[in-house]
Amino acid sequence: MKAKTHRGAAKRFKKTGSGKFKRKRAYLRHGMRKRSQDCKRVLRKKTHVSDADVMSIQLMLPNA
Repeated sequence: MKAKTHRGAAKRFKKTGSGKFKRKRAYLRHGMRKRSQDCKRVLRKKTHVSDADVMSIQLMLPNA
């Protein structure tokens, strides 16, 4: 059977040169008035997928 890419995961995760997956942080969609500017600045930055979730991301993105 052909290995297909999970299109929702393809839009959310990108593979880096070192083989890790980068992702956007959560908690930046609503309720921004109550958050401090320092908190919002940190949330704008990208981060890496945790080690516990890497295997499931690799299964969803076989061609990444």
